[in-house]
Amino acid sequence: MANFTDLLGTLIKAGMSPSSVDRTTSALGGRDGLGALTDLLGQVMGGSRQSGAAAGGGLGDLLGSVLGGGAGARGGAGSGLGGVLGSVLGSLANNRSAAGGLGALAGAILGGGRGATRGAVGGGGLALLASLAFAALQKAGRQPQMPTALMEEETPEQQQQLEAQAQIIVRAMINAAKADGQIDEAEVQKIIGRLDDNGLTEEEKNFFLVEARKPMDLQGIIAEAAVSQELAAEVYAASLLAIEVDTPAEQQYLQQLAEGLGLPAEAVAHIHATLGVQAA
Repeated sequence: MANFTDLLGTLIKAGMSPSSVDRTTSALGGRDGLGALTDLLGQVMGGSRQSGAAAGGGLGDLLGSVLGGGAGARGGAGSGLGGVLGSVLGSLANNRSAAGGLGALAGAILGGGRGATRGAVGGGGLALLASLAFAALQKAGRQPQMPTALMEEETPEQQQQLEAQAQIIVRAMINAAKADGQIDEAEVQKIIGRLDDNGLTEEEKNFFLVEARKPMDLQGIIAEAAVSQELAAEVYAASLLAIEVDTPAEQQYLQQLAEGLGLPAEAVAHIHATLGVQAA
């Protein structure tokens, strides 16, 4: 059986479009912020409060402030994941699982991530999307629930819920890739090649191939994702990661997705800004 959390992490790490990795890097605070993030998260896991790497200004800056009790962090005012996690860092600072997942994701993007387990990268992908959705909804004046992906203890029921959400998000990313037409076989094989390089299992490969060859189903994705505002925002962010948005068809797809999911314009704009994509 496919592990959808792992598959999601692989898709985010490998990238489904030429700009995917750059957008994930933007969300994590840029290359400098990634270096600070990797350094500081390593110290979170080890219990240290000393670091000189917080100058990156992304999540590293905020973690350094939270862990050290400082008041100099830029809080929610920054762009990148530093801004994304401004309201949830209190939880993350004591959550080694989520912190380790984000560290694994950052390390995977910085250096290929061969030493990181797929499970850790997958957990980091879920934490990234959940944090981005949380911040975007807050920016729009909503009151989102604390993301399960950032909770310290996950019950078996919550783990099943996260896996189900990961499946929906993966399907949404594949569906978005069809926005400007059916994914042709050459493109499918190119993506599969990148995923194979990152440890894709046969079950996950088969799932991807079946989904990639289905007709586009925007309304089906909307029906699955609109069950909560938090999942809706995560699905939108993941869809934006999956495509270039350089054609009218892709722009129209995202507009229809946002409208169908009932996302506020402010939330959509925040997601675009954090991922470094100009809003239509």
